[in-house]
Amino acid sequence: MIRVAVVDDQTLVRQGIVGLLSLSEEINVTGEGEDGEDALAIVAAGDVDVLLLDLRMPRRDGIAVLEELRERDLRLPVLVLTTFDDDELVLRALRAGARGYLLKDVTLDQLVSAITVLAGGGTLLQPGLTDRLFRAVRRDRSGVEGLAAPEPLTPRELDVLRLVAAGYSNTEISGALFLAPGTVKNYLSAVFVKLGVRDRTRAVLRALDLGLLEGP
Repeated sequence: MIRVAVVDDQTLVRQGIVGLLSLSEEINVTGEGEDGEDALAIVAAGDVDVLLLDLRMPRRDGIAVLEELRERDLRLPVLVLTTFDDDELVLRALRAGARGYLLKDVTLDQLVSAITVLAGGGTLLQPGLTDRLFRAVRRDRSGVEGLAAPEPLTPRELDVLRLVAAGYSNTEISGALFLAPGTVKNYLSAVFVKLGVRDRTRAVLRALDLGLLEGP
């Protein structure tokens, strides 16, 4: 069982998410909260494997929670659930350490799948997220300043990275590029090393900042 906490200031939304998750045999909801202070208290109690976090909340918002978790060096997987009404806000959340991002209108199967991925040490990007982030990065190119140019990616590494940015899993990338699953993992490992990151989400953000995913 994966222990999950749900933090959202909209009571009806939060109760709906909790009710849906209770239908899954893989999930055990161990905590609920309505703001960032609640989120930090739940994390401090230690009875959670994945935190589902809204971004817009009173007292302490989702970004502040992520920054506090990073400050405390707590590597709890955080899945952001949002209506995606603010591209820059989501970009800030990912840069602050969120391991995943989903819209609130996802299905139960999609939500459980995302939680399972994060609990297993993976990261997850909502399909279609990259196009929105392109626009956010273009509006705020401050993140590019001071970034050292990485070792160039090979054409195949770029192919793999573009599919990661589009929300493809390793298995889907394997099928799309006619590569063995182990080969896809090797390409991803090389991409991580060259970009100086440790996971898929940060690889996409780093590539966005450097403009590696623009163009054909």
